[in-house]
Amino acid sequence: MKRIVIFASGSGTNAENIIKLFNNSEHASVVLVLTNNPHAKVLDRCKNLKVSALSFNKIAFTETNDVLNILKASKPDLIVLAGFLWKFPEFILNEFPNKVINVHPALLPKYGGKGMYGMRVHEAIVANKEIETGITIHFVNEHYDEGAIIFQSKCMVSDTDTAEDVAAKIHELEMAHFPKVVEKLLFNNKL
Repeated sequence: MKRIVIFASGSGTNAENIIKLFNNSEHASVVLVLTNNPHAKVLDRCKNLKVSALSFNKIAFTETNDVLNILKASKPDLIVLAGFLWKFPEFILNEFPNKVINVHPALLPKYGGKGMYGMRVHEAIVANKEIETGITIHFVNEHYDEGAIIFQSKCMVSDTDTAEDVAAKIHELEMAHFPKVVEKLLFNNKL
């Protein structure tokens, strides 16, 4: 059975969507959700879905091997960042080469990098009068949003769209594509 570990920082809708895809699967499951936010709604979602979840602080993540040891014990086939806002430490990435992926709410390389997440991205897209945006699912490396691109999906931005409208369109793309890409990566199917 393939094992997935999810990292999330907020509400956890992407995490829940991925958990539900594999809920009754004989081939894969989400074995753990980790969060850097002890008040994140993702913890409630995990409780309701009967998935183990833990929160951790910056020291456990970047200065000690605590999170690394939890990951090693979980034996993940894939580590999925689903709205996780901290930069992944290189020493953890080195232990799990080509096993850490992220979803970004824009068409990378545009609107990526430090500080570019969530509404900040959508506001920049509206301010710059972009005519399209989308999601990028990519491997995680030691730099923000610079890992190899796995998948992209686009949507149009109208001149009347607000940042909230763009956020809703991006959320739809994430719900439709992110779990399917995770599944294809796990089972080496072509994207």
